[in-house]
Amino acid sequence: MDIEHNSRESFYRFPFGAVVCGTEIRFRLAVSGAGIPSAVRIVYKEDGKEEKRGDMPYQFDVSDHCVYSVNIKMPDKAGLIWYYFELETDRGMVYYGNNSKNLGGVGEMSFNLPHNSYQITIYNEDYKTPDWFKTGVAYQIFVDRFCNGNEDGSFLGDRDDIIKREWNEQPYYKAEQFGGEYKANDFFGGNLKGVIKKLPYLKDLGISVIYLNPIFKAYTNHKYDTGDYEQIDPMFGDEETFKELCAEAKKMGIRIILDGVFNHTGSNSKYFNKNGEYDSVGAYQSKDSPYYTWFRFMEWPDIYESWWGMTTLPQIEEQSEECRKYLLSDKDAVVKKWIRNGASGWRLDVVDELPGFFVKELRENVKKTDKDAVIIGEVWEDASNKTAYGERREYFLGNELDSVMNYPMRRAVIDAVSGKIDAEELNERLMSIKENYPSPAYYSLLNMVTSHDVERIMTRMGDAPSRHDVSKDYQAKFKLDGYALELAKERATLVLALQMTLPGVPCIFYGDEIGMQGYGDPFCRQTFPWDKVEEIDEDGRVRERYKNMISLRNKSKAFSIGGFDCVYKIGRIYGFVRYYRDEKYLVLVNMGTREEKARIDVAKYGIKKIKCVTMDKETKESKDGIFFIDMPRLWIKVYETEK
Repeated sequence: MDIEHNSRESFYRFPFGAVVCGTEIRFRLAVSGAGIPSAVRIVYKEDGKEEKRGDMPYQFDVSDHCVYSVNIKMPDKAGLIWYYFELETDRGMVYYGNNSKNLGGVGEMSFNLPHNSYQITIYNEDYKTPDWFKTGVAYQIFVDRFCNGNEDGSFLGDRDDIIKREWNEQPYYKAEQFGGEYKANDFFGGNLKGVIKKLPYLKDLGISVIYLNPIFKAYTNHKYDTGDYEQIDPMFGDEETFKELCAEAKKMGIRIILDGVFNHTGSNSKYFNKNGEYDSVGAYQSKDSPYYTWFRFMEWPDIYESWWGMTTLPQIEEQSEECRKYLLSDKDAVVKKWIRNGASGWRLDVVDELPGFFVKELRENVKKTDKDAVIIGEVWEDASNKTAYGERREYFLGNELDSVMNYPMRRAVIDAVSGKIDAEELNERLMSIKENYPSPAYYSLLNMVTSHDVERIMTRMGDAPSRHDVSKDYQAKFKLDGYALELAKERATLVLALQMTLPGVPCIFYGDEIGMQGYGDPFCRQTFPWDKVEEIDEDGRVRERYKNMISLRNKSKAFSIGGFDCVYKIGRIYGFVRYYRDEKYLVLVNMGTREEKARIDVAKYGIKKIKCVTMDKETKESKDGIFFIDMPRLWIKVYETEK
């Protein structure tokens, strides 16, 4: 018996992928060797509701397969639809559902109810995401470690409760370095003036979006323990400095995105004020505090809900109307104020720990302030079907997020280039994202490969031991060199090439463009070595490759909002076409350590002549649209099609 349904082929499911509310979808199932089934049905349900069944009548034969088909109108309300198939045969009931990896595409037959169902995302027709963001290239900056704009290297803020460090020193990582308790209060002096100073550098690199880690007043160097949402941290500058940054960036075609930490504040904040350092009456100090309803006390004042049990990060009670007015909806609410001051959007920290109603209200108010502002969520899994705290998230149905940090893409690309998976598995993972995400979100995904939370791509690509297997002391001293460093550079180039040519918005973590190394927090947060760039990137090769790939990406909308189809996925070679109007590009990546020859069939795209626009500069012609291309080991070739 042979049964087949492929959710990515229009023959079996049309239209492809996520659809707007009310769309009619045609489902087909091909069956052979089952005799004549007494019934063929699709079993489907709206997320969280009862199953429904639809009979699938016989339609026609294809080869030795009988094809059964049914059209079903999707709900008028946004959400998820899950489906599988059941057949009544002379051998009993047979089922066909999603595959064991739950990635969509070709499924699996079973004689028991399938473990996995296929997913269809149904989203609102008026769901729009900012066009300017889709065509951008982003750059993430951890402000304290990027650049000190003071010529004499002096620190701003006049704080005497911090540890002042010398630029280029290793960030502290042990409690004893802070005097016995890990406080994250070692600072290096980076500030917003430094970001302004380096705007020409970023413009030259090809950057059009800057994502800043938190910049509001807080005790720590990372600022995720917000002390005052209304004030720029004095160590970084002030409100006027921020406005200047936004204005100067705008002149260069660069927009600024802020990190919004709305799940928790700092215990040392004007809202909680556990240490009594603020002039306000905080929730910790009095039940009559205007901020008392902001927090969740089990036994006031010392037992309260905090982020992952960290008592320095008391959890916000998002149900608090007073809190939501202050953060979201009042005339001068936090999310509105900083948009008016020049920001072009928000990245929402741990968005899966914010309830859906809060994110919806945030979107409503941000978009009222600036309809083109972007809202990006921190989500580490498939954001289309994420469940957190018992709630199915609705990030991409049209009323919450525009984008998320694309960790699934990051894992897929890193695993493929590292040799853990082959090209076919890479394609399955990438296509699962394309299948599940609505188009407005899909082309807005923040494609990062390094961030402030994970190890740098150079370290990851050099086969460094897992951080789970080595001590912090080992991580602090670890540095790639020799063959391992060369291997890392070659692999990192492939990761970069995929990052720049796949759908979504590429985001570079500061310093990756010169080959900075480092394990996760705090080693990925070292200072940008402005005076030692030539020691790290000795021949300028890493930065030159970044500039070239960013330039290529910025050259054509085919790489940002264009179509994406896989055309080759054999062994370690992955190939795909990006196309937009009359522009077409063929991208080939050999992730293996042996030279290979690939037979690429792009006839259906009308491609007859191609010219390599990366290092090789070769030109090829084919009358039938089939090309035989030599691919050196660990190599990337991008071909522009010619008429």
